[in-house]
Amino acid sequence: MGDVRDTTAHDPVRTPPVVAIGTCRHEPCCPPADAPGREAAHTISAHPEQGWSLLCNGVVLFEDTGELLPDGRMIAPHRPTDTNPGAFGLIAV
Repeated sequence: MGDVRDTTAHDPVRTPPVVAIGTCRHEPCCPPADAPGREAAHTISAHPEQGWSLLCNGVVLFEDTGELLPDGRMIAPHRPTDTNPGAFGLIAV
């Protein structure tokens, strides 16, 4: 038989250490996933070519401003112009 390698051991060259999603280690801590300011959390994995980023609080933030929360809930896209169009001069006169 050949060389048998233990694939259960952690190999730092092949696999990064596992960090629990939603466990912020920043000082001060980033807002949790259920807080209104959750989008201010640090990005831990960015994939602009696919249109999404993973934040340290476990939120997946999409380029259209939609969000997927760690518990599976979805937040619809919400651009600043959706809440106050007059602030950006978008109201027709």
